[in-house]
Parts: sequence; C-alpha cells; structure tokens
Amino acid sequence: MAYENLREFLTDIENKGELRRIAAPVSSDLEITEIADRVVKAGGPTLLFENVDGGDIPVAIGLFGTRERTAMALGVEELDELSLAMQDLLDLTKTKAVSFMDKLSVLPKLAQLASFPPKMVKKAPVQEVVLTGDEVDLTKIPVLRTWPLDAGPFVTLPMVITKDPETGERNMGMYRMQVYDKNTTAMHWHRHKTGARHLEKAKQMGKKLEVAVALGGDPATIYSASAPLPDGIDEFLFAGFLRKKGVNLIKGKTVDLEVPAEAEIIIEGYIDPEEPWRREGPFGDHTGFYSLADDYPVLHVTAITRRQDAIYPATIVGKPIMEDFWLGQATERLFLPLFRMILPEVVDYHMPAAGVFHNLVFVSIDKKYPGHAFKVGSGMLGMGLMMLGKVIVVVDADVNVSDPEEVWWVALNNIDPERDARFMPGPLDVLDHASREFTYGTKMIIDGTKKWPEEGFTREWPEKINMSQEIKDLVNKRWQEYGI
Repeated sequence: MAYENLREFLTDIENKGELRRIAAPVSSDLEITEIADRVVKAGGPTLLFENVDGGDIPVAIGLFGTRERTAMALGVEELDELSLAMQDLLDLTKTKAVSFMDKLSVLPKLAQLASFPPKMVKKAPVQEVVLTGDEVDLTKIPVLRTWPLDAGPFVTLPMVITKDPETGERNMGMYRMQVYDKNTTAMHWHRHKTGARHLEKAKQMGKKLEVAVALGGDPATIYSASAPLPDGIDEFLFAGFLRKKGVNLIKGKTVDLEVPAEAEIIIEGYIDPEEPWRREGPFGDHTGFYSLADDYPVLHVTAITRRQDAIYPATIVGKPIMEDFWLGQATERLFLPLFRMILPEVVDYHMPAAGVFHNLVFVSIDKKYPGHAFKVGSGMLGMGLMMLGKVIVVVDADVNVSDPEEVWWVALNNIDPERDARFMPGPLDVLDHASREFTYGTKMIIDGTKKWPEEGFTREWPEKINMSQEIKDLVNKRWQEYGI
C-alpha cells in the first residue's frame, strides 16, 4: 500500500491496533523520551501525544518502532521482500554485467530504471499556513529535548533537501538539527555527507546554500531520507520505487527547492558558508553515548509552512535497541542485492544492534579459495558508507548472520586470533569516540570461516554437531507420546 502522507499511515496503524493516543499533558523536555524509550524497547505501539506543552501540534513517535511496522511503512509484508524488489530493479541478467566495471556501470542506471518519478503540483496541504519574517518561530513546534545532557531541543526525523549549486542535482538526507532560537538551527552535516559537499561547493562559488527541511510525509519518503543511497540516485525517485507511486512535490515559498507536498511542516532557509560555525551538542546519540559538542553550520530560517492541523513526527536515539535499528534492518535488506552485484560470493549480511550500524558487520560467504574472507571484508569496506565499518566478521554460508549468538559461537570456535585477524587504517564514523583521531582509525576483519590447508591449518577440521534428520522426524512424530 502506498500511503499518501503521515496521517494515512497513522490511520492504518490505528486500525491495526498499533497506535496509542495520549491525551494527558506531557512535556517535550525529556518526558516524551522516557515514555517512548520504554515503549520501543518493549516492542510496543506508535504513540501520538495530543497535548504537548499546551500547544496545538501533536507529536507522533515510534512510527518505525518494530520490524513489522517498518515493513508496513514500506508497503511489504516482510522486510526480506525488499531484497527481491531491489533485485528486480537491478535485473542483472538483462544488463549482462559480467566484469567488475560492467557491474559498477549499472549503478548510475538505477535512477533511469525508476518507473515512478516525482510529480510537481501547484497546491499542497503543507502550504495551508505560510509564516515568513517575524512570524517564523521554531519554538512553537514541539521539538524534543531527548536526554538530560543534550544542549537543547533537536529535530530528529527531518528530511533535509539541498541541491548541488553547480549541477543542480538534488539530495535529501536525515541530519539532526539543534534548535538555537526562533529562527536558527544547527545543521549536523558530517564530512562524509552529500549536504556537506554541497555547502563546500557553495563556498567555492561564493553562494549561500538554500535548504528545505520536510517534517512528516509518507513513511517511504521519510525512510528514503535515511537510506545511504549511491551518489546520483535521487531520494524522491527511490521513494517512488518503494511506494510504486511518484511523490508529489511543490516549490518552496522562499527557496528554489522542491519539497514533499504531503509533508506536515516545511522549514525553509539558507546556510551562509562564510558565516562562522556555531557550537552544537552534546546530543544523546544512536551509539548509546553522548556525541560531544562541536562546531557546525547554522541554518537561518526564512519561512515555515505547515498544514493547518500539522503533526510533528519525531524519533529518539540512544542505547539500542531503538527505532533506528529497524530502519537499519530495512536498509540491510534493500542493499543486499547491491553488495551481491559487486561481491557475488556474499550470501547475507547483518549489522547487529550492539554494533550501532558502523561498529560491527556480520557477513556470510560461499567460500571458494584461501583468503576469500579477507577479500570480501576488504571489498565491503570499499562500498559507499560501509567504509565507516569498524569490525567485519566473515563466516561460512551455513551460518545465520541474523543470529549474533550463532555467529559468535561459530567465529570464536573457528579463529586463531593472530592468524585470523587483520588490521588496517581507514575512515571512521564521526560519532566513533574511541578512534585515535577524529573520523580516522583502525578497522579489523575477522576470518571466522573454516580454514583451508593453504591458510596454515594442517590438522583435521571437525564437523558441527547435528542430529540426523531421521531421528528428528521420529521424535517429532512421537512427541505427544512422550508426555513431556
């Protein structure tokens, strides 16, 4: 099902008994976080707080709070269906991509394969109310302060839209925004992000960079802002692919940018690359630790447009498992075919919750030769934002990488630490507080596969303990007989 907007999704969630409306007055300062954290960690429902700080804008949180709701948001019964959809999009058999370079050449064609491009409209619900000049006041939006040491309230589920000032190529990403006052926020652009590249290019060209921030909209578009898409893939095209229906866009009121017509709220503005950056943070981050204060660009708000009855969507991050883990699960399934396109020996991969995405990656492979595990581990570190991975554990094809206990059981039984671990320098996530330098440190690949003689193992390799299928079938048949 392609949801038109956030409220359609909320209605469907409520019809399925997965929404709780909270009429009691609550505070956007920490209280909502504590409630939502308990509910998400218990696998509970989406929450709609209808009386926040005495204002007229409700807060929706936990939209993607379970695996099932995340699948529902993306129009599938189960997240594994996303792998099949992406495989259909790639259609590798028709590309006849046989060499490495041929396979790489498929990536730019993904945008051309999109069958549901965005559609421009002239009138939109998100522009029912238009506030400019002195009317702009971000403090009237119930932006949450999520953890006690946070430097202030942070917008946590934004779709941040910019254009390359030279080529006009559009980008949409999800970057947190600390609200400083009624008309300025921070823009948390890491150096690896496309938005940061757009700002640097604007500086070189002596221009200000226009920015639009969409809050709410259909859930597939919200998800697409968080997806680490290859360069050149328009997030609105990708959302159309997920929805099987194009996203309606409308021109902003004070910026030359297209924004989702069905969003709840749009924040328009600009960043002056010549302006000194401003201190942002600390912020209780998805690592489960506070990211430390640092300097980031300042967004100056020129307009706020909104629905008359706008809903503010939010999420919280912190010690896993949180809502962002389920968004990460969707990303895993979607990008598995892309990994296989470059590394066809990959069977599956998984980023467990404890690894908070970049710290730990499990990958199973169809091992064909000595050293194969290190080849795959190195290859994965060269693929897009997987470059930020810190520890990659490679196991054989029969290991279920979605089960961390099974992976560690097999890998720890299979490794000699000196022989089977390799260290290398490389880029790390901005939020990695343990790295030797900011965004730079050491990575480790662990070969947890069965060892071959050429890899220095000359003894007999034991078999895993498994009961015969004949006895399993017998016991299954007689189970009621046993009276257990």
